Amino acid sequence: MHDRVIASGAPSPRTARSPETERFGKPPSGWRRAWFEVIFESETRAGRRFDLVLITVILASVLVVIVDSVSSYAARYGTALTALEWTFTLLFTAEYAARLASVQRPLRYATSFFGIVDLMSVLPTYLAFFFPEFHALIDIRLLRLLRVFRILKLTEYLTEISVLGDALRASRRKILVFICVVLTIDVLMGTLLYVVEGPENGFDNIPVSIYWAITTMTTVGFGDIAPKTGLGRAIASFMMLLGWGILAVPTGIVTAEMTHRRLGARGIGLVCAGCGADNHAPYAQFCDRCGKPLPVLAEQR
Repeated sequence: MHDRVIASGAPSPRTARSPETERFGKPPSGWRRAWFEVIFESETRAGRRFDLVLITVILASVLVVIVDSVSSYAARYGTALTALEWTFTLLFTAEYAARLASVQRPLRYATSFFGIVDLMSVLPTYLAFFFPEFHALIDIRLLRLLRVFRILKLTEYLTEISVLGDALRASRRKILVFICVVLTIDVLMGTLLYVVEGPENGFDNIPVSIYWAITTMTTVGFGDIAPKTGLGRAIASFMMLLGWGILAVPTGIVTAEMTHRRLGARGIGLVCAGCGADNHAPYAQFCDRCGKPLPVLAEQR
């Protein structure tokens, strides 16, 4: 009887198909299926242990890259750091090969975002090993910095990042309008400073003046260009104060969207426009205090 209920209703957690199963293909049986469940499915105990070990190795490898970039530590512990780097490289190479071997569509995984990140995290070490004698290619050692790509693999295990992503997608039009407004202000103010200050004070052309306006608006203020006249300094002061207020706008937009998505489904985000009462029941249509219609959630549309 229990099996019939599961078969006729929603799939059980054991039979539910994960996104990786749909996209890359889960082998029907054998060792490849066992590897797939460990590597791509974190619901099992073995899968959770694999994820924890992998996260630890990723953080350790990135730490080695950071330490290796310090010349004093590289000179003192260069041999040990090189040995650790090759150990991590071989481990990530084995993991990459295991991921390719455990899916039915390896090419699709290899061309996916995390497949490319996996490849970029190990490829620079091999390139730097095969081409060290070419002095013209000495800058290839910069490719070793791409080992920091390994830290991008951590995003695969952060479920909260999807909440931030949803909030950014929902706020993209507001943020785009905000950027257009700020850009318009920068163009106008930069042009005005070009007229007020002129080339004799460092504002050689309008693009340079717009650059000054952007650095001033964002409160960066490199100091390579500065107004000399009183009117120019007054305009610069206005833009600095304006920048303080403007910088909080995108943060407020995204924060409001995240709060709406987190609390709106529980009714906390439903505030009556008439009396200001909140904490209404989910999907309530009318205020329980004054009876006026409540705002409609995006999920109800």
